[in-house]
Amino acid sequence: MQLPKALWALAGAALCCFLVLLLHAQFLKEGQLAAGTCEIVTLDRDSSQPRRTIARQTARCACRKGQIAGTTRARPACVDARIIKTKQWCDMLPCLEGEGCDLLINRSGWTCTQPGGRIKTTTVS
Repeated sequence: MQLPKALWALAGAALCCFLVLLLHAQFLKEGQLAAGTCEIVTLDRDSSQPRRTIARQTARCACRKGQIAGTTRARPACVDARIIKTKQWCDMLPCLEGEGCDLLINRSGWTCTQPGGRIKTTTVS
């Protein structure tokens, strides 16, 4: 008698898993992002000036309540909205591991200084 009960329980669990996957696929249709994630939409680089590269990046994010699109470890990410409102850019850890972060004087962005002295400047628009 235990075997048929176990088979019914297993069949019920499989059906539940199938329904959950079906609902998940319905809610996350193609082109939609999962909550709390970002993706890079466009990335343009201009190296026409010697010793200087200008890069412009556009990202699309699906942030949770209280979060907004930002940058963490040089990648688009959802960060605490307070960081953006107060322009405390370095609080979102925008630089790579081992780099130092400093706010620009007018708080329009930040700089990431590598150990060798190379500086990357990011401005927010």
